[in-house]
Amino acid sequence: MSTAVESLAMFAAGVRERGLGAELREDAARRILDVLGNSLAATSEPPAKSVGALVAEWGGEGRSTALGQAVALPEPSAALLNGTLAHCLDFDDTHLPSVLHPSASVVPAALAAAEARGASGAQLLDAVGVGVEIAVRVGMAGYDPALGNSVFFERGLHATAICGALGGAAAGAMLSGLDAAGIAHALGIAASMGSGLLEANRTGGTVKRVHCGWAAHAAVTAAGMARTGLTGPPTVLEGRFGLLQAFCGDQYHLEPLLNDLGERWELPGIFFKPYPCNHFTHAGIDAARRLRARGLDVSKIVDVELGAPTPVLRTIGEPVEDKIRPKSGYHAAFSGPYTVAAGLLGGGGLGVFHEDFTDEAAADPARLALAAKVRCVPDTRCDEIFPHQFPAVLRVRLESGELLEERVDVNRGGPDNPLSDEELATKFRLNATRVVTEAEAEEITARTYGLHSAPNLAAFAAVLRAPAAG
Repeated sequence: MSTAVESLAMFAAGVRERGLGAELREDAARRILDVLGNSLAATSEPPAKSVGALVAEWGGEGRSTALGQAVALPEPSAALLNGTLAHCLDFDDTHLPSVLHPSASVVPAALAAAEARGASGAQLLDAVGVGVEIAVRVGMAGYDPALGNSVFFERGLHATAICGALGGAAAGAMLSGLDAAGIAHALGIAASMGSGLLEANRTGGTVKRVHCGWAAHAAVTAAGMARTGLTGPPTVLEGRFGLLQAFCGDQYHLEPLLNDLGERWELPGIFFKPYPCNHFTHAGIDAARRLRARGLDVSKIVDVELGAPTPVLRTIGEPVEDKIRPKSGYHAAFSGPYTVAAGLLGGGGLGVFHEDFTDEAAADPARLALAAKVRCVPDTRCDEIFPHQFPAVLRVRLESGELLEERVDVNRGGPDNPLSDEELATKFRLNATRVVTEAEAEEITARTYGLHSAPNLAAFAAVLRAPAAG
């Protein structure tokens, strides 16, 4: 009988042999384009500059493209920088109910490995699809239905980075030409490397922005180690001292990890983010935008109650003093009160955008005055829905005594309330044109959607380097 990691490896090897279907390849291309847009928008962020300076200091002969760099970098360095960029603005896609962001680790790892190994565009798409699927399925193994939440999250662990390292390793191993045994070893090695703590969401620090970069770095390193002969334990997931027991105790479940593997795909149902902030805040923003569309006069607001699932309040509502007065634009992206205020006042992009999360915006007196009126509370109905959606209810009391309410049960950007092709294109264009021209953005889009027929990645990589070269 196969172990869990052996089953995942056989699945990955099988997909590499036969290829993904056209619809799944198209979905993988959309994931890549979303990551590229989010990453381009983040190239001037301080954490990205810090990591860029570090990989430049490391040096080394390179074969992999990193956004914002005119010269190629070694695989691990490119993966580290691109993964940091991908997660830097918290605009990356989200899988529910595992509550993780798979593409921000898997795509950078796959891009670095594919270019270095001379893969075709179709092979890149297949590796991304499989890597994302494995990442979210490992995350689902840590979802406890009785708890109604991810055990990783409950314990303060960043499942995005932990599971992303495994998904990225599978992608890297596929692109390295490893057989099922080799892919299993890559997964087994990566399981010792994935890590990440969520405390920065609560009290500050910029380290969380590098979590996906480190996962991608670990992923290509693990694939390389497997390629050169290092091995991993066959029971690395379900063993007594395996990943799931170590991180989740007895609260893990193997069924979501393995059931219908290769037949039923999680990939198409992963949420695209419309707003560049913590996903727990999105329904509150939507509720605020609906109230604004109803003609709400914010100057008449006395107080606001933001009802949300109990588990998310630790992220978006605590500590209270930090959430009503965020320390920076980045911290504002994890604040329920601030994001509600931004939604009520009206922002850019698809509702709120990057300009709403600058340090200057986070210090704006009007926003802070409105945020101070917002109280975050647990809501029973939201608890029943979470984490299959990240719902919210907004109740606004006016000077007249009137009480207005908007409840959002289904997140925008998911399969039940999807972003249109036009909205996704707008998101990419607005992200990308922060640093590239409209023509360059259009070419990146065309090259990404043409990957299925690209014999190699030379032209694709060249257009990604063009902004830096200019």
